[in-house]
Amino acid sequence: MKKLFILIVISLCSTLYAYPQLRNTLDEFIKKREYYDSQKESRLLEIKRMLSLPNLSHEQIFDINQKLYEEYKKYIIDSAIYYIRQNVLIADECKDTVKMTETLLYLSQLYSSAGMYLEAQNILNSIDGRRCLPLYYQSQSHFYNYYAQSNNQHNYFSINESYRDSTLLVLDKNSLQYRIIYAEKLMYTGRSDTASICLSNIFQDISDIDPQYGLVSYLLSVIYRWQGNIEQEKKHLMLSSIADIKNSSKDNASMQRLALLCYEQEEYDYAYKYLRIAVDDIVFCNVKFRTIELYSIYAIIDEAYVKKELREKSQLKKSTIIISFLSLLLIAAIVYVIKQLKYLSKTRKEIIAINVNLQELNQNLSEANEKQHRTNISLMEANQVKEIYIAQFFDLCSAYIDKMEEYRKGLNKLVVSRQHEALSKVLRDTTFADDEREKLYATFDTIFLSLYPTFIDDFNALLVSEEKIIVKKDERLNTELRVFALIRLGITDSVKIASFLRYSLSTIYNYRTKTRNKAAVPRDKFEEMVMKAGTVRQEV
Repeated sequence: MKKLFILIVISLCSTLYAYPQLRNTLDEFIKKREYYDSQKESRLLEIKRMLSLPNLSHEQIFDINQKLYEEYKKYIIDSAIYYIRQNVLIADECKDTVKMTETLLYLSQLYSSAGMYLEAQNILNSIDGRRCLPLYYQSQSHFYNYYAQSNNQHNYFSINESYRDSTLLVLDKNSLQYRIIYAEKLMYTGRSDTASICLSNIFQDISDIDPQYGLVSYLLSVIYRWQGNIEQEKKHLMLSSIADIKNSSKDNASMQRLALLCYEQEEYDYAYKYLRIAVDDIVFCNVKFRTIELYSIYAIIDEAYVKKELREKSQLKKSTIIISFLSLLLIAAIVYVIKQLKYLSKTRKEIIAINVNLQELNQNLSEANEKQHRTNISLMEANQVKEIYIAQFFDLCSAYIDKMEEYRKGLNKLVVSRQHEALSKVLRDTTFADDEREKLYATFDTIFLSLYPTFIDDFNALLVSEEKIIVKKDERLNTELRVFALIRLGITDSVKIASFLRYSLSTIYNYRTKTRNKAAVPRDKFEEMVMKAGTVRQEV
């Protein structure tokens, strides 16, 4: 007994905790109604565009109209009627009796929902239902159910139940449609406990995006209402309302019933809010029998809401008087405080002035420190470059002197041995100079990239993507990169660059101009940004 009591308490607490969360969730979905409706309109527009495709057959147009009917039947009933009527004409033109029968039965269901009972009955009386028994029985049941609710004629409910029983006889017992209709039969024949089990099983089997999810949740709320379980009724009405919003289903009863339930619990703000949404949906969809249901509760909820507003206005008036009195006391207190503040104002101003001066001094000091820091970094970088280049310069000069000494000895041998022709050939040959120049460039490339290992990537980042420079496998820098590598080292004079690289001055100008034209940054800032490209290696 003790365990049972604990379980009941836990269940009650979880329900009380979950209910505000579910209400917040519903409020969020209400805010997104336009979003889901826009998705619906987008789907409808896509389907309608298919009708404009050339050379469509009657069967294709029929299928497209059928899709539009499915989308519109719970959204805008007049549009659904229009597209089903188009299919009636197509079925008549094609002399397809089966399609004609099915389409007319769909049309009769729409007429019943729209309150056009005479038209619906004329269709049902004019066709041979044996061709489509399940749909025929459902259409008859649909007609008598809506007609009975609209006219409050209870004798028609028994006819509706007969057709519902007939529908169950011809449906597949494993289908979702059969299970829902069978649960409805149990509900309305006094076996609500069994119906509750059936619907709970269905509720667990289907997804919350299933078009039938809202209906199943609503039927469960009806059973909970009969059982007196108001919290569970409200929960399933909210779940049903959320599903209707997701599916843009305007032909619904959940929001309407939820408004009435909130009214009964004296939650007038929520009752009025949900009622307005229900009214908007019904007017938008144009479902006549829902309108009749709604008018019966609209006046009651609206009157309660107005009375609540009047009570709140009366309370607001009393609160205003009290606040006015308190405001006078506050004004007196403020006058006293102002007098005290004036006494402190002069001192505060002096403190503020001192603080401002201190802030300015701190700012100046900070700027000076930052400037010194940048200068130190520049000096460190320059020192590193100088140290590396001086060392490499001595190595290069030493090696070059050795080579020149060997070259001199070779020439001397040729002179001593009087090999004048060989000597002339050696002096005319530029291979030695060319080789030494290439080695010089290779040494320069190696030294430069050891100092600035990220130069190529940083340089390419300054160019548009399709103009990035890709160095060949056997190269470290190409001529274009060497031009800007020299600029990075501070050699900006084109004459000096041309002399070092053994190119004409015009060629160097062309390289610089061409590359600036390929820049992804402002052209006038390009070479200034090149001067900052490449991270200097910290350990050398």
